[in-house]
Amino acid sequence: MMVMTTLRQKLFDWFRADRAPAGYQPGVTLARLRRNLGLANLEVGGLAFEIVERTESQLLMHLVLTEFVLRVPAPAGGVGRFEVHHGGAIRRNGVRVRHRSGSQALGRELQARLLADEALFQALMPLDFKRLRIELEGQQWCVRLEHMGGSEVVNRMPAFRRYIALSPAQRGHLLATLAGLQRVLSNL
Repeated sequence: MMVMTTLRQKLFDWFRADRAPAGYQPGVTLARLRRNLGLANLEVGGLAFEIVERTESQLLMHLVLTEFVLRVPAPAGGVGRFEVHHGGAIRRNGVRVRHRSGSQALGRELQARLLADEALFQALMPLDFKRLRIELEGQQWCVRLEHMGGSEVVNRMPAFRRYIALSPAQRGHLLATLAGLQRVLSNL
């Protein structure tokens, strides 16, 4: 019985979701991304944000993904979770806001403001992002943007690492998007 308990515990430890994948080097991808962005600190023209990294395990490989996190004070306050994505199956034809929780009216207002802010819309359309979540909790908005670049693929068989750089054009769209979201959310 003791052997089964020990074996079960070892299997549990092996398959734990919060366990770091083999070969993961915390901070390496963030350092590459910071060099790629060309920023000494994460503040550009009054826009302050942070970057966090997370891992996603696959069979014999893992991804190191980065999220740009922007926090904006919310004058009205409230609660809501929204996801922003591009519209169109083949070609991008707009920006859509998907309501996840909270006020649906706030989701409609967010959609309208994203479309009304021409500079933000022009930055969002060519931006290659995987996820863009906007959450309102109390008196603060929290934006989490996961770009397709600024990530790393680490394979074990065959062994290789590949950093996926952020192009200069994508860097510009990313910073313009974050600035535009700060502008829109601070007045919502």
